[in-house]
Amino acid sequence: MLALGTKAPEFRLPDAVTGKQITLEDFAAAPALLVAFVCNHCPYVKHVLDGLVGFAREYAPNGLATVAISSNDIETHPQDGPAQMAQLSRSRQFTFPYLYDESQSAARAYEAACTPDFFLFDRERKLAYRGQFDGSRPGNKTPVTGADLRAAVDALLAGKAVPTPQIASIGCGIKWKRGVAPDWA
Repeated sequence: MLALGTKAPEFRLPDAVTGKQITLEDFAAAPALLVAFVCNHCPYVKHVLDGLVGFAREYAPNGLATVAISSNDIETHPQDGPAQMAQLSRSRQFTFPYLYDESQSAARAYEAACTPDFFLFDRERKLAYRGQFDGSRPGNKTPVTGADLRAAVDALLAGKAVPTPQIASIGCGIKWKRGVAPDWA
């Protein structure tokens, strides 16, 4: 896992909806930044997606910027391609960019392991939290609340220490292109 305190890796990726290139610098004014690795097909993402969209909408006025990134190989998982990403973003009314990481360089730089995978950065863009949205999983009957991420964002925005321990995300592994999977995959 990416070590706490690590500076947010740079990225330059196209937004699936607008085609505009989005960079880390585009979020410079925000006191906190959530980078969420997601995709269209994963049942774990589908399970928390409405909660994530609502969470981003709720916390934006408090200073949280959110960006979602899909890094899956679309040769093996075409449902995770840019056109399908744009459709999902529009239908679920994302208030944040949904970026396509065709080269998978962002996923490797962030050491993203699965979808969903969440990385919360402070004003200096140092990693303050990497872990699960909450304890809800498909089929476990635990409500989707975003409790773990909510506690981290609340603490960060209040200038307090982010709660520990941080529980790693669980979901579908990133669908790596043949020959480019990182050592940890």
